[in-house]
Amino acid sequence: MGAGKTAVGTALARHLGVPFLDSDEEIVKAANRSIAEIFERDGETFFRSRETEVLNRLLHGAPCILSTGGGAFLAPVNRELIHQSGVSVWLRADLDLLWHRVRHKTTRPLLRTPNPRETLRALYEARLPAYASADLTVDSASDISVEAMAERVAQALTARADVLETV
Repeated sequence: MGAGKTAVGTALARHLGVPFLDSDEEIVKAANRSIAEIFERDGETFFRSRETEVLNRLLHGAPCILSTGGGAFLAPVNRELIHQSGVSVWLRADLDLLWHRVRHKTTRPLLRTPNPRETLRALYEARLPAYASADLTVDSASDISVEAMAERVAQALTARADVLETV
């Protein structure tokens, strides 16, 4: 959270002329319930199964820029689906930058804890090994605009002729 998946993904999709999709939004549409409601009623295991189904559907659809929820890439099955049918891009940002971006947001339920910065640090450290397995890594910094990050991602994607040749 705070890496810029939605902002950079939207700008990149505009740049490449393809749709931007968010897997969490697609899950909400399919279930006709919020993610919080799905978790509360059916539990995380049920949600993660639906998440994998939605990712599989979207990855086998029309070319797009797809943003996944922060936890989606942690599941080996999802990483493999993405690797086989797309290209994963890690928008790598250090912990201080992520904290700067999310510290005042009230829309981050995982950070509604007594010590949100420590919660973010624990999530960050736990997720690093999975994120490091992404196909491409694009580094972020506080002085890089959303548009410049989108351009960096587009440039990184040129290393994958199998991706951009079809867009």
